[in-house]
Amino acid sequence: MKEIEVSAAIIIKDDKIFVTQRGYGQFKDMWEFPGGKLEAGETGEQAIVREIKEELDADIEVVKYLNTIDYTYPTFHLTMHNYICKLANDHMSLLEHEAAKFVDKKELEEVDFLPADLLIIPDLLQYLKSH
Repeated sequence: MKEIEVSAAIIIKDDKIFVTQRGYGQFKDMWEFPGGKLEAGETGEQAIVREIKEELDADIEVVKYLNTIDYTYPTFHLTMHNYICKLANDHMSLLEHEAAKFVDKKELEEVDFLPADLLIIPDLLQYLKSH
């Protein structure tokens, strides 16, 4: 089975969490935390900073490592490293996603997340409670 390793950014601004809607592929129209695949030799933090620049033309700062999720989809196994991040400035452009929005923590459970992204939410809610 194919193994894919990615990093995801949980971007928090004004107590709201940034989520993006996929515009392509098998999971088109479902929501996720933005990010992408690690390249050879990259750390999770390096990958997420690069991916957010490529996908959103945004500069982020990694605040804290949150967790790593393992999830097996029908055709591949995903390892996803998740980081709490903040925007370095307010500039952001959707270059790859269909839509994006900031949601508050009460809305998180109403978002139609990809299965692996759903697994992030318990630790994210715990983080938000303590900060």
